Amino acid sequence: MEKFGDNKNKINIRDIKSSFLLKNIFSFLSKKQILNIIIYNKGLQKIYSVDIKYYKEYSDRYKIAEKNGKGKKYNKEGKLIFEGEYINGKRNGKGKEYYDNDKLIIEGEYLNGKRWNVKGYNKNGIIEFELKNGNGKGKDYSYNCKLIFEGEYLKGKKSGKGKEYYEEGKIKFEGEYLDGERNGRGKEYYYDGKIKYKGDYLNGERNGNGKEFYYEGKLMFEGEYLNGKRWNVKGYNKKDNIEFEIKNGNGKGKEYDNNGKIIFEGEYLNGERNGKGREYSKFGKIKYDGEYINGERNGNGEEYDYNGILKYEGKYINGKRNGKGKEYYDKGKIEYEGEYVDGKRNGKGKEYYYDDGKLMYEGEYLNGKKWNGKGYNKNGIVEFEIKIGIGKEKKYYYNGNLMYEGEYLNGEKNGKGKEK
Repeated sequence: MEKFGDNKNKINIRDIKSSFLLKNIFSFLSKKQILNIIIYNKGLQKIYSVDIKYYKEYSDRYKIAEKNGKGKKYNKEGKLIFEGEYINGKRNGKGKEYYDNDKLIIEGEYLNGKRWNVKGYNKNGIIEFELKNGNGKGKDYSYNCKLIFEGEYLKGKKSGKGKEYYEEGKIKFEGEYLDGERNGRGKEYYYDGKIKYKGDYLNGERNGNGKEFYYEGKLMFEGEYLNGKRWNVKGYNKKDNIEFEIKNGNGKGKEYDNNGKIIFEGEYLNGERNGKGREYSKFGKIKYDGEYINGERNGNGEEYDYNGILKYEGKYINGKRNGKGKEYYDKGKIEYEGEYVDGKRNGKGKEYYYDDGKLMYEGEYLNGKKWNGKGYNKNGIVEFEIKIGIGKEKKYYYNGNLMYEGEYLNGEKNGKGKEK
């Protein structure tokens, strides 16, 4: 149990995931000198011992979590980035925003979470811009107070011309906005400022005529886009020759990474990967070969490691291993065959030794863990048995040498054990 109040164990507001629970504990136990607060986070509980003198601080923090009244917001490093008034979870009323060096960025009035009547300052304390009734030129910053946008605003939203930046200050996009989204003509850039795409946008996505470019500046795609998808486009290789064509989102095509290296080739339907296709690693080695539906791996497929060696073959649903499949050691030797759910071993399955392919384990798995089954030595004799994730087990390296032996609980190492 940890005590709240000393420097080492002082609770940070970001650790508190159940403010409703905190409020009720405080209201019930506020007359005691020490409160035991249980904080639940993703099914796990953490208990803190809290002195009464910190009751008010926690009560104030509860109000902040509800975001009604005055409150403060911190970034991931614990730096104050906003303080001011909230209504129904949104910034409303007077407030201030801060750089990570505690200097003022913005101060003024907010309306429904938008900067409404505010002044913006640079790190030297000089006024850079001013918004009145949500209109004017302004800037926006990331959680750690790096400039990510500058441009025109209308009624508190990006509207008109503007620029977006990577957090390191390099340009990411420049073009037209409406109602806070990219709308109209615009350009996207690679990290070092080389042009990546130029064309039309609607509701934040590529819509209309546009062109994509290889990193070196040569044309990669040109044509029409729909809701961010290539719809009626031609694809070019680096010799400026047409490689393929997609019509109404259908046909065979290719995708490339930022350096112009192929990452996918295959069939498209409605602008997404549908049918047979292949994915490639950044080294040009095959990564996946199989079937797709609605842009994701669905159906039969094969996975390969970074050297292009087969590691898995079997069924996929929505991009994950689902159904029956096989995993392989190198040189095509079977490591596991059985059932999968959501990418993990679930259901019946078998594991095999690397060197001679003899049975190592057979039984049931749950969320990737051995749950009900038996383990065998190389003479086919049962060495251990696990029931409902409980028992003793031995684990081996791929070459068959013993890695671990010991006790298990809920499918994980618990109790006495030895590693080698």
